[in-house]
Amino acid sequence: MSIISLLVRKDYLHNLIVCYIIRRMENQKQPFWTRDSSILLGGFFVTILLILYIWWPLAEEVLSYVDWNGPWWLYMDWLLLGVFMFMSITIVARANLKTDVLIVFVGICGGLAIESWGTQTNLWHYYTAERPPLWIIPAWPIASLSIDRITRFLNWAIDQIGGRNKPTSPFAVLYWLTFAAFLILMLVFVSPTFDKSYTWLALLLCILLIFTPTNYRFALLTFIAGAGLGYFLELWGTTRECWTYYTFQKPPLFAVLAHGMAAVAFWRAGLLVKMVLQKTRGRQWVAGDG
Repeated sequence: MSIISLLVRKDYLHNLIVCYIIRRMENQKQPFWTRDSSILLGGFFVTILLILYIWWPLAEEVLSYVDWNGPWWLYMDWLLLGVFMFMSITIVARANLKTDVLIVFVGICGGLAIESWGTQTNLWHYYTAERPPLWIIPAWPIASLSIDRITRFLNWAIDQIGGRNKPTSPFAVLYWLTFAAFLILMLVFVSPTFDKSYTWLALLLCILLIFTPTNYRFALLTFIAGAGLGYFLELWGTTRECWTYYTFQKPPLFAVLAHGMAAVAFWRAGLLVKMVLQKTRGRQWVAGDG
């Protein structure tokens, strides 16, 4: 009987921690611009400057296409500048380093894993032929911060129109339809690389995440936010031929939706790390009491 009680208690604590993490930012009345916003924005610009300094030949090549003696505005990459400005604004919104540092860490690790998988299996390649190029990795944590803000805004907007009191069943139905469709699309897209172990690891991870949902609504909103931002990132990268997929689509639908799946994976990884840290701290507290 004591074992059953322990299992029930563990399940209850797990659900409680997950709900607490999701609702924490929504319940806090924070201004749009915080002290941490300045730190994050400064770090963002420092990262961009470091990329330009270390990989200056690449930046020089891009700038060479602009005719500075003529109508230079016709040659500017307004899509890139627009995405850059949007992410700059979103990452500073209600910034909180206590949560954002973890998002950045997961984004770096996850981005490196995804880029390694894609370039090593030749699902896509970069014009520099690097597998993967290190200069693309910082884009993942920056995008992760932006997606986090978009998701929380969507969650807040649904609450404002009465979504807080609605049953979770509509979100559950949409969740299964969306992720089932994505999984089918993924199987088709990555089928040429079924002989690669990286691909099977990626498939198993996606299946595990899809079939063990913690919160249907938040997972679905995270997927939508990731895919929405991912569309503009992929549109820029593929039309400028910064990276090219084996299908030569600009961009392929799977690549756009994969940003949504990656966002969900990063969010779930962040929840797992937080849960482990909280349990570790709890054990340390108990040990200190003893």
